[in-house]
Amino acid sequence: MESVYLETTFISYLVARPSRDLHVAAHQQTTQEWWANRRSEFECLVSQVVIDEASVGDPSEVQKRLAILGGLPSLDVTVTAELLTRTIMAAGILPPHAFPDAAHVAVSAVHAVDYLLTWNCKHLANAQIARRIAVVCEKQSPRMPIICTPEELMGA
Repeated sequence: MESVYLETTFISYLVARPSRDLHVAAHQQTTQEWWANRRSEFECLVSQVVIDEASVGDPSEVQKRLAILGGLPSLDVTVTAELLTRTIMAAGILPPHAFPDAAHVAVSAVHAVDYLLTWNCKHLANAQIARRIAVVCEKQSPRMPIICTPEELMGA
């Protein structure tokens, strides 16, 4: 069974109140469809980085996010993952405030996860940035996961 790391934006879109923004609403719908129809085909994983990010914000939304996360296995943020996170950041690929995004990639790479599922198209599901991060990962870990949106992992 292939594995998928569920980045924080996926969890947020899954449980958020329906948006009036059509683009966001479409992403929410796709996320809910993926969760209902595809998740059983993957080993779904998170990390403490996801849990920490999901724990911030409106208390009722935090509760909904943590309810989903409580049922998922959490990967350890190992020393190797911390080193890879710092290496990605040192390469200047991501801005300083995107440290958690680098950590998502590092944790999933170190644990040889197949896919990193995200709606963060600015720093993660971004072909140019992902290519640059992959170069860094190749030097320190077996392989970087395929970073994609739920649309891309919807299946046939």
